[in-house]
Amino acid sequence: METPRLIYFADPMCSWCYGFSPVIQQIRETFGRALPIQVVMGGLRPGTDTPTTDAAKAELKTHWGHVHEATGLPFDGAVLDREGFLYDTDPAARAVVRVRRHDGEKAVSFLRRLHHAFYAQNQNVTDPQVLATLAAEFGVEREAFLADFDTDDLKHETWNDYATAQRAGVTGFPTLVGGPNEEGAYGVVNRGFQPGDQVLAVLHQWLGTDA
Repeated sequence: METPRLIYFADPMCSWCYGFSPVIQQIRETFGRALPIQVVMGGLRPGTDTPTTDAAKAELKTHWGHVHEATGLPFDGAVLDREGFLYDTDPAARAVVRVRRHDGEKAVSFLRRLHHAFYAQNQNVTDPQVLATLAAEFGVEREAFLADFDTDDLKHETWNDYATAQRAGVTGFPTLVGGPNEEGAYGVVNRGFQPGDQVLAVLHQWLGTDA
Protein backbone atom coordinates (compact mmCIF):
# COMPACT_ATOMS: atom_id res chain seq x y z
CA MET A 1 0.00 0.00 0.00
CA GLU A 2 1.17 3.51 -0.75
CA THR A 3 2.43 5.72 2.07
CA PRO A 4 -0.47 7.71 3.56
CA ARG A 5 -0.51 11.39 2.74
CA LEU A 6 -2.68 14.45 3.09
CA ILE A 7 -3.86 16.65 0.26
CA TYR A 8 -4.46 20.15 1.52
CA PHE A 9 -6.87 22.22 -0.57
CA ALA A 10 -6.33 25.85 0.37
CA ASP A 11 -5.92 29.40 -0.86
CA PRO A 12 -3.33 32.04 0.12
CA MET A 13 -6.06 34.70 0.51
CA CYS A 14 -8.55 32.56 2.44
CA SER A 15 -8.85 33.85 6.00
CA TRP A 16 -9.94 30.51 7.46
CA CYS A 17 -6.92 28.87 5.80
CA TYR A 18 -4.81 31.47 7.60
CA GLY A 19 -6.59 30.46 10.80
CA PHE A 20 -5.88 26.81 10.00
CA SER A 21 -2.18 27.35 9.32
CA PRO A 22 -1.10 26.62 12.93
CA VAL A 23 -3.05 23.34 12.71
CA ILE A 24 -1.14 22.38 9.56
CA GLN A 25 2.06 23.18 11.45
CA GLN A 26 0.93 20.95 14.33
CA ILE A 27 0.34 18.10 11.89
CA ARG A 28 3.81 18.52 10.41
CA GLU A 29 5.45 18.64 13.84
CA THR A 30 3.49 15.60 15.07
CA PHE A 31 3.84 13.28 12.08
CA GLY A 32 6.76 14.68 10.13
CA ARG A 33 7.61 12.89 6.91
CA ALA A 34 5.50 9.91 7.93
CA LEU A 35 2.51 11.93 6.72
CA PRO A 36 3.48 14.15 3.78
CA ILE A 37 1.25 17.09 2.93
CA GLN A 38 0.63 18.03 -0.70
CA VAL A 39 -0.73 21.52 -1.25
CA VAL A 40 -3.33 22.05 -3.98
CA MET A 41 -4.65 25.50 -4.75
CA GLY A 42 -8.42 25.61 -4.49
CA GLY A 43 -9.13 28.81 -6.41
CA LEU A 44 -11.01 31.13 -4.04
CA ARG A 45 -11.47 34.14 -6.33
CA PRO A 46 -9.13 33.75 -9.29
CA GLY A 47 -9.32 36.30 -12.06
CA THR A 48 -11.30 38.96 -10.19
CA ASP A 49 -11.06 42.18 -12.19
CA THR A 50 -13.42 44.46 -10.23
CA PRO A 51 -11.99 46.61 -7.41
CA THR A 52 -13.20 45.63 -3.95
CA THR A 53 -16.19 47.75 -2.91
CA ASP A 54 -16.57 49.35 0.51
CA ALA A 55 -19.39 46.92 1.29
CA ALA A 56 -17.21 43.95 0.34
CA LYS A 57 -14.35 45.30 2.46
CA ALA A 58 -16.65 45.62 5.46
CA GLU A 59 -17.90 42.07 4.97
CA LEU A 60 -14.36 40.73 4.66
CA LYS A 61 -13.25 42.50 7.82
CA THR A 62 -16.22 40.98 9.65
CA HIS A 63 -15.11 37.51 8.52
CA TRP A 64 -11.56 38.30 9.54
CA GLY A 65 -12.81 39.30 12.98
CA HIS A 66 -14.42 35.88 13.36
CA VAL A 67 -11.13 34.17 12.45
CA HIS A 68 -9.27 36.33 14.94
CA GLU A 69 -11.76 35.45 17.68
CA ALA A 70 -11.47 31.73 16.94
CA THR A 71 -7.68 31.57 16.59
CA GLY A 72 -6.10 34.66 18.17
CA LEU A 73 -4.08 35.26 14.99
CA PRO A 74 -3.29 38.90 14.18
CA PHE A 75 -5.02 40.82 11.39
CA ASP A 76 -3.97 44.21 10.05
CA GLY A 77 -6.70 44.81 7.48
CA ALA A 78 -5.15 47.93 5.97
CA VAL A 79 -4.28 46.05 2.77
CA LEU A 80 -7.93 46.36 1.73
CA ASP A 81 -7.69 50.14 1.87
CA ARG A 82 -5.27 50.30 -1.05
CA GLU A 83 -6.75 52.31 -3.91
CA GLY A 84 -8.42 50.01 -6.45
CA PHE A 85 -7.44 46.84 -4.61
CA LEU A 86 -8.38 43.68 -6.54
CA TYR A 87 -9.10 40.63 -4.42
CA ASP A 88 -7.69 38.40 -7.14
CA THR A 89 -6.38 35.21 -5.55
CA ASP A 90 -4.74 33.86 -8.70
CA PRO A 91 -1.32 35.60 -8.43
CA ALA A 92 -0.68 34.33 -4.90
CA ALA A 93 -1.90 30.83 -5.82
CA ARG A 94 0.40 30.84 -8.84
CA ALA A 95 3.29 31.79 -6.55
CA VAL A 96 2.58 28.76 -4.35
CA VAL A 97 2.59 26.52 -7.42
CA ARG A 98 5.93 28.01 -8.50
CA VAL A 99 7.47 27.33 -5.10
CA ARG A 100 5.94 23.84 -5.14
CA ARG A 101 7.85 23.17 -8.37
CA HIS A 102 11.01 24.12 -6.52
CA ASP A 103 10.27 22.08 -3.39
CA GLY A 104 6.96 20.45 -2.49
CA GLU A 105 7.61 20.58 1.25
CA LYS A 106 8.53 24.26 1.13
CA ALA A 107 5.23 25.02 -0.59
CA VAL A 108 3.41 24.27 2.67
CA SER A 109 5.61 26.73 4.58
CA PHE A 110 5.39 29.30 1.79
CA LEU A 111 1.59 29.17 1.91
CA ARG A 112 1.75 29.97 5.62
CA ARG A 113 4.19 32.81 4.89
CA LEU A 114 1.78 34.31 2.34
CA HIS A 115 -1.07 34.14 4.83
CA HIS A 116 0.96 36.01 7.43
CA ALA A 117 2.23 38.57 4.90
CA PHE A 118 -1.27 39.37 3.66
CA TYR A 119 -3.30 39.29 6.85
CA ALA A 120 -0.83 40.38 9.51
CA GLN A 121 1.74 42.48 7.63
CA ASN A 122 -0.39 44.41 5.12
CA GLN A 123 1.59 43.09 2.14
CA ASN A 124 -0.11 43.09 -1.25
CA VAL A 125 0.24 39.46 -2.31
CA THR A 126 -1.45 40.19 -5.64
CA ASP A 127 1.75 42.01 -6.68
CA PRO A 128 4.34 39.81 -8.48
CA GLN A 129 7.20 41.88 -7.06
CA VAL A 130 6.01 41.25 -3.51
CA LEU A 131 5.53 37.57 -4.28
CA ALA A 132 9.02 37.31 -5.77
CA THR A 133 10.53 38.79 -2.62
CA LEU A 134 8.64 36.32 -0.43
CA ALA A 135 9.51 33.35 -2.67
CA ALA A 136 13.18 34.28 -2.41
CA GLU A 137 12.95 33.53 1.33
CA PHE A 138 12.30 29.91 0.29
CA GLY A 139 15.17 29.52 -2.13
CA VAL A 140 13.49 30.56 -5.39
CA GLU A 141 15.75 33.04 -7.15
CA ARG A 142 13.87 36.28 -7.62
CA GLU A 143 14.57 36.78 -11.34
CA ALA A 144 13.75 33.15 -12.11
CA PHE A 145 10.45 33.53 -10.27
CA LEU A 146 9.51 36.66 -12.23
CA ALA A 147 10.56 35.08 -15.53
CA ASP A 148 8.18 32.16 -14.90
CA PHE A 149 5.35 34.08 -13.33
CA ASP A 150 3.39 35.12 -16.43
CA THR A 151 4.12 32.05 -18.53
CA ASP A 152 1.19 30.06 -19.88
CA ASP A 153 2.79 26.93 -18.44
CA LEU A 154 2.61 28.17 -14.85
CA LYS A 155 -0.86 29.63 -15.34
CA HIS A 156 -2.14 26.33 -16.71
CA GLU A 157 -0.58 24.38 -13.85
CA THR A 158 -2.32 26.65 -11.36
CA TRP A 159 -5.69 26.40 -13.07
CA ASN A 160 -5.26 22.63 -13.17
CA ASP A 161 -5.13 22.81 -9.38
CA TYR A 162 -8.48 24.59 -9.34
CA ALA A 163 -9.91 21.92 -11.65
CA THR A 164 -8.57 19.19 -9.36
CA ALA A 165 -10.33 20.79 -6.41
CA GLN A 166 -13.59 20.94 -8.34
CA ARG A 167 -13.33 17.32 -9.47
CA ALA A 168 -12.68 16.29 -5.87
CA GLY A 169 -15.90 17.99 -4.81
CA VAL A 170 -14.13 20.56 -2.64
CA THR A 171 -16.53 23.44 -2.02
CA GLY A 172 -14.73 25.33 0.72
CA PHE A 173 -11.34 25.89 2.27
CA PRO A 174 -9.50 24.62 4.18
CA THR A 175 -10.18 21.00 3.23
CA LEU A 176 -7.92 18.08 4.11
CA VAL A 177 -8.19 14.80 2.22
CA GLY A 178 -6.26 11.72 3.34
CA GLY A 179 -5.34 8.44 1.72
CA PRO A 180 -4.94 6.04 0.23
CA ASN A 181 -6.65 3.39 2.33
CA GLU A 182 -6.31 -0.36 1.70
CA GLU A 183 -8.61 -0.01 -1.31
CA GLY A 184 -6.58 2.89 -2.67
CA ALA A 185 -9.32 5.41 -1.93
CA TYR A 186 -9.06 8.88 -0.41
CA GLY A 187 -11.47 10.40 2.11
CA VAL A 188 -12.14 13.76 3.72
CA VAL A 189 -10.29 14.30 6.99
CA ASN A 190 -11.44 17.83 7.65
CA ARG A 191 -13.67 20.48 6.08
CA GLY A 192 -13.39 24.06 7.26
CA PHE A 193 -11.63 25.27 10.37
CA GLN A 194 -11.30 22.88 13.29
CA PRO A 195 -9.00 23.13 16.33
CA GLY A 196 -5.75 21.24 16.15
CA ASP A 197 -6.58 18.70 18.85
CA GLN A 198 -9.69 17.57 16.96
CA VAL A 199 -7.85 17.21 13.67
CA LEU A 200 -4.92 15.39 15.27
CA ALA A 201 -7.31 12.97 17.00
CA VAL A 202 -8.83 12.05 13.62
CA LEU A 203 -5.38 11.53 12.10
CA HIS A 204 -4.16 9.38 15.00
CA GLN A 205 -7.25 7.20 14.68
CA TRP A 206 -6.77 6.90 10.92
CA LEU A 207 -3.09 6.02 11.18
CA GLY A 208 -3.48 3.83 14.26
CA THR A 209 -0.94 5.84 16.24
CA ASP A 210 -0.96 6.99 19.86
CA ALA A 211 -2.16 10.51 20.53
